Amino acid sequence: MLGMVIINYNDYKMTKRLIDNIRNYSVLDKIVIVDNNSNDGSYKKLEKLRGDKIEVIEAKQNKGYAAGLNLGAKYLIKELGECNIIFSNSDIIINKEEDLKELNDTINKTIKVVGPTIVENNKLNRGWRLPTVKDEIKANLSSKKYQESISYPESHYSGDVSYVDVVSGCFFLVDSKALKKVDFFDENTFLYYEENILAAKLKKLNYKEAINNKVVIIHDHSITIDKNINNYNKYNILKDSQEYFVKEYLKANDNEFKKLRRNRKIYTFLKYRR
Repeated sequence: MLGMVIINYNDYKMTKRLIDNIRNYSVLDKIVIVDNNSNDGSYKKLEKLRGDKIEVIEAKQNKGYAAGLNLGAKYLIKELGECNIIFSNSDIIINKEEDLKELNDTINKTIKVVGPTIVENNKLNRGWRLPTVKDEIKANLSSKKYQESISYPESHYSGDVSYVDVVSGCFFLVDSKALKKVDFFDENTFLYYEENILAAKLKKLNYKEAINNKVVIIHDHSITIDKNINNYNKYNILKDSQEYFVKEYLKANDNEFKKLRRNRKIYTFLKYRR
């Protein structure tokens, strides 16, 4: 069984475009749209999209992206039982139904999370290494050096499937049994770092993540985020999530955490003069 969770926040047009794209895909047994407590009337419009296999549910409070994912996942598991679940942003374009079948078939006894090659901002986003504390400290001074330290070389993506530590959170597929074993997504972040946290939890159980190199998905990158959150607030949400990840999952010591925060303050001052 294959289900799909689409998270909507003040982005009805993009969500409807995605639903129009996939509503006739026979590979999908159930689609659930989670409206994350939009304030633009999205939910009432989304209700009109309900159908035999399309459900719309409303979060009574916007507790963040991870909480929205959990709401959709638990609904699908209740409806379908054990299944594979695709988690998707609203601003996604899927080229063909066969791509979803291909991703679904990638899940096996070892691989519990699979993502496609994602095209966003005219660049390819495939996957990355799980960062270390040093990597995250570095990120607060140089995003370029950070990306270099966690990226795989182009040669890594040869063959049909490539193992990675982390797949992009905008569109990916998870085995529901593995998701339940790690107690779903950690809801202590509002936005960002959901992928790294999930990867860290799965790694403890020796589960693998992978990229199916044959599947390409298009992401109209950050349309919803950019439309609803200004850059300064978005930056602070990102860094709050980073600090939670570094403290709770990378187990940074006191000195490392102080360096992380010091570098954050320096970068914030230089970039925003605040």
